[in-house]
Amino acid sequence: MADIDTFDHGLAALKAIVGDGGWLDQPGDMAPFARDWRGGYDGVAALVVKPRSVDQVVELVKCANKYRIGLVPQGGNTGLVLAGIPDQSGRQVVVSLERLNRIRAVDADDFSLVAEAGVILTQVQEAAEAVDRLFPLSLGSQGSARIGGLVSTNAGGVHVLRYGSMRALVLGVEAVLPNGEVFHGLTPLRKDNTGYDLKQLLVGGEGTLGIVTAVTLKLFPRPRDVVTAWVALDDPDKAVGLLAHLRAATGDQVCAFEMIPRIGVDLTLQHIPDTRDPLPGTPSPWVVLTEMSSTRADSGLREVAEAALAEAFERGLARDAVLAESQAQGQAMWKIRETLPLAERMDGIGLHHDISVSVARMPAYITEGTAALEALMPGVRVIAFGHLGDGNIHFSVHGPLGMTPAEFYGRAREISACVYELVLKYGGSISAEHGIGMEKREQLAATADPAKLWALRAIKTALDPNGIMNPGKVV
Repeated sequence: MADIDTFDHGLAALKAIVGDGGWLDQPGDMAPFARDWRGGYDGVAALVVKPRSVDQVVELVKCANKYRIGLVPQGGNTGLVLAGIPDQSGRQVVVSLERLNRIRAVDADDFSLVAEAGVILTQVQEAAEAVDRLFPLSLGSQGSARIGGLVSTNAGGVHVLRYGSMRALVLGVEAVLPNGEVFHGLTPLRKDNTGYDLKQLLVGGEGTLGIVTAVTLKLFPRPRDVVTAWVALDDPDKAVGLLAHLRAATGDQVCAFEMIPRIGVDLTLQHIPDTRDPLPGTPSPWVVLTEMSSTRADSGLREVAEAALAEAFERGLARDAVLAESQAQGQAMWKIRETLPLAERMDGIGLHHDISVSVARMPAYITEGTAALEALMPGVRVIAFGHLGDGNIHFSVHGPLGMTPAEFYGRAREISACVYELVLKYGGSISAEHGIGMEKREQLAATADPAKLWALRAIKTALDPNGIMNPGKVV
């Protein structure tokens, strides 16, 4: 990296590019841009810049190359693997995209929308709804997560089962590459077979290969008939059977299928105001929150769902179920699932693992993983919840009651190693939807296929030879 004088000159040049009101350099002002969402890590930023245009992003990248200054692109700072915050060196600059916040175009006939990187997810959803279309990405942080970050982390959410992750929802990308050139890739084409697909390198690239400034997103017909059900059942095996049954019985109209253990429901009811158990008389070990939808208002989907659940009872797949009678009731059910991560955070010490294995093998993984952790740390509390429909579970490990944070986190590596070793045994992934960032970089290096690591490092070196793009992340 540059010496101190050159580094300071570089910071001054970056400030000049964005102008007055476009940068922050006081520690107190920069702290929110350097703090992990979960509150467990504080980086140290040398500067925060807030470009207003793509041209300013271009100049920032060229300047960073000249002075060899690391740039950390940031959207809403809702990431969970330390990918969008600076390290603790004090020599990295945060590039906040919050002022690139226009929706440039909406084309209802083409089922597409162009949004800049700083647009908040709910704004995209509302813009699609305004033209009677659906943008299906849905997650707990959608009121603050920004599109550029969601693209760069290949966000998932609760509707991947039907619509796919962000990778499947992106038609085109505009980005400033590490050499300062703009990749003009906002085409809405569904087919473009002209060589390597650069946009798919940028989707999920966590800002290490370029700064995403705008994207073209895929829209869908808006659902007219939505059925939300809260189902009580005995175990994850029954949940997998229920998923297959509902997909077949409804003509594959299941768009979300979330599994929660009883401890997760109880934790949410304890910590989150205005939540209540939809089935208070059926305290089952596990529950599933599922959503089915049709684009036809007269689809008869509710009757189909009721019949399918009745058959599920007869087959022993479910104990009880309740269908939401209104949108408000459905939202109340979803509040339990969406606020569970916050309830975990309020409950105290814990380690959170975003893992995936095949849907069919997930019950065995949960059983074996829970037993292994209980043997490793008697009294440990495992909360395995989330997107069972696409094989992605958030495998949270909470310390035994009475254990101090120092004692618990002192064994963090041992706990995570137990979780990840079993993931690999089951042919799964150590990061299903949150990415790698700084948090999982060592695990990726230790567990990934050597050929894959070679390719990742070769791509990074070729596109970013000076290492200015989100240094220290992914590889």
